[in-house]
Amino acid sequence: MNLASLAARPSHSRGRRFAEPDQGPRGPRDAFQRDRDRIIHSVAFRRLRHKTQVFVAPDGDHFRVRLTHSIEVAQIGRTIARVLALNEDLTEALALAHDLGHPPFGHGGEAALQRSLADVGGFDHNAHTLRLVTCLEGVYPEYDGLNLTWETLEGLAKHNGPVAAPPWALAEADGEYGLELLSWPGLEAQVAAIGDDIAYDNHDIDDGLRSGILVLEELLEVPIVARHWAAICERHPGLGLDRRQRALVRDMIGTMVGDVLDETRRRVTEAGVASIGDVRSAGRTLVGFSPAIETEERELKRFLYARLYNSAALTPIRIEAQRIVADLAAAYRAGAAPLPAGWQRGEGETARLRGIGDFIAGMTDRFAIARHEDLIGPVKLPDRF
Repeated sequence: MNLASLAARPSHSRGRRFAEPDQGPRGPRDAFQRDRDRIIHSVAFRRLRHKTQVFVAPDGDHFRVRLTHSIEVAQIGRTIARVLALNEDLTEALALAHDLGHPPFGHGGEAALQRSLADVGGFDHNAHTLRLVTCLEGVYPEYDGLNLTWETLEGLAKHNGPVAAPPWALAEADGEYGLELLSWPGLEAQVAAIGDDIAYDNHDIDDGLRSGILVLEELLEVPIVARHWAAICERHPGLGLDRRQRALVRDMIGTMVGDVLDETRRRVTEAGVASIGDVRSAGRTLVGFSPAIETEERELKRFLYARLYNSAALTPIRIEAQRIVADLAAAYRAGAAPLPAGWQRGEGETARLRGIGDFIAGMTDRFAIARHEDLIGPVKLPDRF
């Protein structure tokens, strides 16, 4: 495939921290393809199958988890990257890795871990992703981490934009790799970021309706949903409710992807960028929604926060999940339970406490529940969610 002038090229990569001669049984893969494959084969990636997306430790076979969400983000990202002639492999690597740093129980677990480690710099899932891929993954004999290319590390560090005040883990990675945190990322990282928005906006609708927490009649009060639903009903007047709901999610994803493609082309032309360097110094994100769709997408997000994420059904579960994480952090901090061998990173109390954060952040939902029951006491989470 012919890449656009704004696309990342593996032949022009700034390389890896530890040089790797192109020898041995590695197969015909370029640098970004190797990054993607290292992420897929990592322990952290496998753990995502038992980490919360919306529902804690879901027992329903069809609810999303962090793993399936990451795969869906990668699919959307590759579609956008292909049409824009960007590097699909780098886009896919960033999409697959963007949530590696999430602790158990999603954003609720992250908030609890942040509070528990506030005296040693707190916890941030995006910064922890960098810590995982540069330090904590230990599968190679020559170095810690996955030894990813600079472009992949940069994209993971700032796919949501420049970082003026990096958390401690990201600051450490920046000190070692020079990630230029005050500039904008390349277009592949921007595509992965918008793919994340598109995926969770629409797939959380699907899971919310499936769970019964979202009510279709209320959802249809959101303009972007109402417009697509009316079009589906007009095209398929006899279609059953379940299939109409699935068509709704597909059509909305298609509309958002098409809008991003048109708007990105417009912004790139307007900005007059001709190189990756121009993208990094553009002063704004170049991949995004048009003003009209952005307004509707924000309204959809507000609805999802009010009716799903902060719903009466999920709030008590989030509170219990946060208690699990806080209790575990307190127990390990107090020495009530020893950390497994290998989790102490460096000398001193700060290193010990951050090692506790590393260990808890790596837990899956079910492992955290099991450790709490073993060390502290019962957990009260409903079977349904």
